[in-house]
Amino acid sequence: MNERIAIHWFRQDLRLSDNPALTKAAMHDAVLPIYILDDDNAGKHAMGAASRWWLYHSLQALDTSLGNKLSVYRGNPQTILDDILKHFNVEVVYWNRCYEPWRIQRDTLIKKNLKTRGIAVHTFNGSLLWEPWDIKKNDGTPYKVFTPFYRKGCFNAKAPMAPLAKPDYINYVDDPDHAGIGALNLLPKTSWDKQLEPHWDIGEEGARKRFKAFIEEGLAFYKDGRNLPAKPYVSRLSPYLHYGEISPNQLWHTVRSIDDDKNIGHFCSELGWREFSYSQLYHNPELPHKNLQSKFDAFPWNENTDHLHAWQTGKTGIPMVDAGMRELWQTGYMHNRIRMIVGSFLVKNLRLQWHHGERWFWDTLIDADLANNSASWQWIAGCGADAAPYFRIFNPVTQGQKFDPDGEYVRQYIPEIARLPNKYLFNPWEAPELILKEAGIELGSTYPSPVVNLKQSRQFALQAFQSLKQGGL
Repeated sequence: MNERIAIHWFRQDLRLSDNPALTKAAMHDAVLPIYILDDDNAGKHAMGAASRWWLYHSLQALDTSLGNKLSVYRGNPQTILDDILKHFNVEVVYWNRCYEPWRIQRDTLIKKNLKTRGIAVHTFNGSLLWEPWDIKKNDGTPYKVFTPFYRKGCFNAKAPMAPLAKPDYINYVDDPDHAGIGALNLLPKTSWDKQLEPHWDIGEEGARKRFKAFIEEGLAFYKDGRNLPAKPYVSRLSPYLHYGEISPNQLWHTVRSIDDDKNIGHFCSELGWREFSYSQLYHNPELPHKNLQSKFDAFPWNENTDHLHAWQTGKTGIPMVDAGMRELWQTGYMHNRIRMIVGSFLVKNLRLQWHHGERWFWDTLIDADLANNSASWQWIAGCGADAAPYFRIFNPVTQGQKFDPDGEYVRQYIPEIARLPNKYLFNPWEAPELILKEAGIELGSTYPSPVVNLKQSRQFALQAFQSLKQGGL
């Protein structure tokens, strides 16, 4: 082909609006939009089942918005790009940067290879408000605590870029020999994913609708309401952000144009936590598998496969924990307050290593994100940067009573105990036998007895942490 082509390589930017790399590519006479599923370089960080399901539908939506011109491939990007160069007269390749360590390493090599072949490469920030390397302390070292990272680092840096409009016109070309979305084999072999579909509208348009709904229903109550799992006060935008169906710039500038109250400030600070997670991953590439606080390397974790299975399947006998794990399985998502409760229960009451939780979330969360997932698990386990102290142990009973006072959330996901009065809904093992009978509950049969005693397991966790502090392990 004689037509000079610009490639736009879609990655975690599956949108047309506020896409800096695509905007630049659109200035060329013709654009070849491509997506490459790269399990080869990802290794153990290849996407989990829930992520692949979302990606399938997101690519379908993107392809439609591109007039069915998206060329899709599977394999090593270097090999695939080499083959494309044989068939197209490519003069430049554009992409928006990714920040996972394996992707940084891969992209560095690809950029070098393309440049040696006379192909220009231009990369952009399309995923974050600030580049991780730009937010540092005065001495040039990265922040380890969120508040100064956000208040001093982010707010003293250049303001987030104003969102870009969708290009008016792009002359798209496609590769007739590309594999096609179906050939990526992204959908599970079972029908598990069918239960996820009613909960989500995937793609750039779905992201826009979800953001609009959040502004109308949740933003005015966000600061306090985000702790109530039965209420529609959280944004549920995390999967759309991860796949780049909406950008953080779009969220930041839109809400700050509305007002500057406590709810908007808190929402922006949550975007700041996302930035902090990416900063941690960028400066600590081993974050997904190595404790940032090395003293936890000697922590006496339990290895109890029965307890792990009970946690994964929502059968621990602790209603607030089980409701969260069932929400995850049924929707691919879990409310943030509940994530902290189930995480604390896993690493503290069950004393199972946080890696087990990280891997389960990686496979079952539609918003599984290497930076957020790793940083959050290290936070709840007490071994990460600016982590919650290990001795901060969430009590799932009092958490339920405080944040699900009417029991709406627990009853939705654990219908077998729905007839219990609120007094015993979060602690059915303490209910009198008559109350259990009237509610149609037989502990150990219709609903599990607790796998651990909350009070005793808390004491065991504190003793283990105390011995770690004293160097007695």
